[in-house]
Formats: sequence, structure tokens, C-alpha cells
Amino acid sequence: MEPITIYKGRAAALDRKNVDTDQIIPKQFLKRIERSGFGEFLFYNWRFDEDGKERPDFELNQPHNQSTSILIAGENFGCGSSREHAPWSLKDYGFDIVIAPSFADIFKSNCMKNGMVPIALTQDEVKYLMERVSAPDYELTIDLPNQTLIDGQGFEASFEIHPYWKEMLVKGWDEISITLQYDEEISAYEQQKKVVSSI
Repeated sequence: MEPITIYKGRAAALDRKNVDTDQIIPKQFLKRIERSGFGEFLFYNWRFDEDGKERPDFELNQPHNQSTSILIAGENFGCGSSREHAPWSLKDYGFDIVIAPSFADIFKSNCMKNGMVPIALTQDEVKYLMERVSAPDYELTIDLPNQTLIDGQGFEASFEIHPYWKEMLVKGWDEISITLQYDEEISAYEQQKKVVSSI
């Protein structure tokens, strides 16, 4: 995974509460076994009508929300079933950061396992950002090591993240990468077991 330290990007606002994982990636698209290719199905039933045409009134279809990499949403984002396909589809679509007042626990964990940063801010802070993201050239900067978010226009907020996940994201590690940090010790243990079993 790519390390995330200082991250800059434009944001899109999805002003909806309790967005569940079936809305993020509908169940009919879960047959794929790869982690890639899910982005085109993100929020499918909201983005497209019954004929597969884009709904112009859906937030992500609007011109000012194109080429954004930060999603700002309402409280309890990612609730519902624990499908890991939800962060896969968000990541594949192009989102690296998700900001909301709160997240479902499993969704939040799945985000961090897949190299995405879920940032919980207060209701007022989220409302402030949602009201400003449509402005031209409005950009957010996330400083993950210092756990701060700024917009370059006077807004600044801090956020919490568990030290374990913070280190993982800053270093670009997944759980396999952590295991590989102990490669020498694992190899030495395996060699020792071979010697013991051959006696």
C-alpha cells in the first residue's frame, strides 16, 4: 500500500446519514474475487437509473465533485453488513480519505486495512466542510502524523486514530507487511524446528 503522511486533495460531499455498505456497493456486484474493478459500481443505485444512465441530481455525478479523492459524509457511514467490498469500491473509485461524524466499527477497520483513512470530526466541522467543498480550488490537507486537517482558509481540526493503524498507514503497511518485519526471526525458528525434528 502507498504510505499516507501529508495528503492533499479535493473533497466531495455526500450529505446523507446511515449510508450502509449495500448502498456503497450493492450485493449484485459482489461476485468478483479481485479487489479491483469495484469503483464503477460505487453507489450504483444512486448514481444510475434503471437504464444505466447517470442521475444528474446525485452528488458524485455533479461537475464540481469530479476528480475528488476525499469523501465527506453523514454520521454512521458504512453501517450494515461487514462486506470489505465497500472500502474496495471507494478506493477503486479514487477516494483515499473518508470524513464523517462517525463510522460503523467494522467498516472503519476495513478502510484502514485497505490503506484508506477514516477521519471522524464533529457534526459542526463536517457541516462546515460540506458547505465549502463545491467552491473552486477548495482543497483539504491531512497531516496524518500530527492528526490534523486544514483547508488553508483558517479551518483546522484534529482527529483521533489508534497508534497501531496510524503507523500502518504512515508506513504503507498491511498486515502481511507487519509479519514480514519478523522474517529473520521466523526463518530462524523454522530452522530450529527442522533441527529438532531431525534428531
